[in-house]
Amino acid sequence: MLPTSDVAPPPAGLRLIAIGASAGGVEALGTVLRALPATCRATVVVVLHLAPGRSSQLPQLYAARCALPLREAQDKEPLQGGTVYFAPPDYHLQIEPDGCFSLSQEEPVYFSRPSIDVLLETAAYAYRRAMLAIILTGASADGAAGLARVRQLGGSAWVQDPQRASCGIMPAAALKLAGADRVLDLPQMAASLALLGDGEHK
Repeated sequence: MLPTSDVAPPPAGLRLIAIGASAGGVEALGTVLRALPATCRATVVVVLHLAPGRSSQLPQLYAARCALPLREAQDKEPLQGGTVYFAPPDYHLQIEPDGCFSLSQEEPVYFSRPSIDVLLETAAYAYRRAMLAIILTGASADGAAGLARVRQLGGSAWVQDPQRASCGIMPAAALKLAGADRVLDLPQMAASLALLGDGEHK
């Protein structure tokens, strides 16, 4: 039986929360980002599959619904705590060991660039036990291998309940390959993230 929970705080010592979403993700992300308190000190990084060639308006879309500052990640930019970053369209977003972003235009993964797998795998090496990876609704297996790497290197993994997701293919693939520390619906996930605050680094 996969682990489920109602409301429990995220793991202690978090420095990074990495979120991946695809089909149905715009709405799901709205629920998740709205739950983050202004006292959240962890960095939040989001990969949402977008069509190439389109400019991203995600920071503007969510600005009124999120208490944290939002921006599109830039190449070589150092990650800042208490900030939400979005992967820019048509670039893979990576996190380097020195705590900076890097962008690449290597081949798409599961027909997607940015790739959730690329973000999670690089973040796992940079943050290890200090990260939480979240897989939301989507229509491919992107994110499953990355989630497995996160767990292998000591990070925590939450997955949206596939039966309650707009598109359950992505969370189901993640659970099949990597498993999860918690399987949550969106209200449960939001309630748990709302417990983030000044104790994250303790």
